[in-house]
Amino acid sequence: QVQLVESGGGLVQAGGSLRLSCTVSGRTVSINTMGWYRQAPGKQRELVASITSGGRTIYADSVKGRFTISRDNAKNTVYLQMNSLKFEDTAVYYCNKVRVDNILWNWGQGTQVTVSS
Repeated sequence: QVQLVESGGGLVQAGGSLRLSCTVSGRTVSINTMGWYRQAPGKQRELVASITSGGRTIYADSVKGRFTISRDNAKNTVYLQMNSLKFEDTAVYYCNKVRVDNILWNWGQGTQVTVSS
């Protein structure tokens, strides 16, 4: 059974940085395209960054140039470095695989990121 555990969120001022971690157990991160998603209050969950098994990264326009996704296969962990944070980045952040058919693993609890303006 797969388990996703996100951590690293918190309260930060606009312009600040945070590094999120997602440790996966029960599945191998290296063979999957992994992604970071976020869900703000009253909004749908959206994919903000992804990394393929080959290391190719794709970012939503809203975070491009500010966020960096990476992966440590030995630790089965995915990271999201978030710089120059904006108020609109406030959301609960989740990790999961990325699939065209949208068949994903069960979601973890997420980690709250709150950016004060």
